[in-house]
Amino acid sequence: MTRYPRDMAGHGPNPPDPLWPGGARIAVQIVLNYEEGGENNILHGDPASEAFLSEITGAQPWPGQRHWNMETIYEYGARAGFWRVHRLLKDLPVTVYGVATALARAPEQVRAMQQAGWEIASHGLKWIEHKDMSRDEERAQIREAIRLHAEVTGAPPRGWYTGRCSMNTVDLAAEEGGFAYIADSYADDLPYWVKAGGRDQLIVPYTMDCNDMRFAIQAGFTDGAQFEGYLKDSFDMLYAEGQAGAPRMLSIGLHCRLAGRPGRAMALKRALEHMAAHEGVWFATREQIADHWAATHPPRDRVRPSQMDRESFVAEYGGVFEHSPWIAERAFAAEMGPHHDSAVGLHSALARVFRSASEAERLGVLTAHPDLAGKLAAAKRLTAESSAEQASVGLDALTDAERDDFTRLNATYTAKFGFPFIIAVRDNTKASIMEAFTRRVANDRATEFAEACRQVERIAELRLIEKLGA
Repeated sequence: MTRYPRDMAGHGPNPPDPLWPGGARIAVQIVLNYEEGGENNILHGDPASEAFLSEITGAQPWPGQRHWNMETIYEYGARAGFWRVHRLLKDLPVTVYGVATALARAPEQVRAMQQAGWEIASHGLKWIEHKDMSRDEERAQIREAIRLHAEVTGAPPRGWYTGRCSMNTVDLAAEEGGFAYIADSYADDLPYWVKAGGRDQLIVPYTMDCNDMRFAIQAGFTDGAQFEGYLKDSFDMLYAEGQAGAPRMLSIGLHCRLAGRPGRAMALKRALEHMAAHEGVWFATREQIADHWAATHPPRDRVRPSQMDRESFVAEYGGVFEHSPWIAERAFAAEMGPHHDSAVGLHSALARVFRSASEAERLGVLTAHPDLAGKLAAAKRLTAESSAEQASVGLDALTDAERDDFTRLNATYTAKFGFPFIIAVRDNTKASIMEAFTRRVANDRATEFAEACRQVERIAELRLIEKLGA
């Protein structure tokens, strides 16, 4: 594998300002998962009973059998839990992740969702695992989920979340649904764009931590106070970041059969009251967030170094290390990924090649650099990069006395070390360059070789920043 597919960089150290409506410092997004009636059950044609996200921690599927306790726990979510959560949240924007077959068995609940103005996104056809499905089988499930969702609710979904997904889910959903967003990701605190299903697809990440599912797993929440405290702490941290100029999004995940229990619903109520007491809080559906992000931060096409072919990559970056295209060639042949598509990332890939090269190869890079204000500059035979760099501090417009000083120091330095004096001129002035030149010529060779290599790396970094931006 020479191309790593995972994006470990994301928005980077300076994420975009989402510019939430009204100057909000945080967007709070509440999801209610409606899965009851769509879970694993032999009544639904599944091979075994459900075993996931219930009060029976550590439950196992019962092949070929119904599980009375599990079924009634799920039924609680539809019969009682939903209505308790609905009473608590009916005046707030909420996104429902609705399993299509569960929605089909819940006409009263669907009517209540719609009367509250909630967004009903798709949570797939059935609340089952997709990891072992073939692409064709999962594609068929997605198509049927969209069809049934539109039949039950009156309109196709604009958002998608499978949850128990496969490695093919995002591509297939993007290809089949034309969704405003897909939520099968936990990778960020802000939306982001990906190429999926042959299109630009917006991802609005979901949450596993601010999620009542932690009541149904080992080492999770054991009482409402833990849930309440965690939600408040998460909100407070993100709100403070928003006050500092970096607004974020807080996702809260709920399930009718979990958060709908009285002790947990009361904790949720207190946490939401805490959030609502702050200024600059935008409660929004995921659909609203997706539409806002698409309008404010639309996708932009750019050439990504990790996706270039070899010839194009070497042509573009072969001169970053002066006259040393072999560095770009070796970097291209090594593992690269989205984390190499920034100036910092690509510099890391190229610098690793330089650092691991033999001393003779690194010496070759040093000797490929021209003298400062030397004969090549006078003859206008520098590379475009070197020419611009030297001109940036006036080395192309020296007085006769200055030129004589540089000529003398160049000769002394090269005779002593066997390579030209190298310094990242864009970090310096004419005066600081002359000071460094005079000081460094007194170094021993090992010290100066190491310093010259550091300067070569810095020159490469500055060139990449010029090409790719900071």
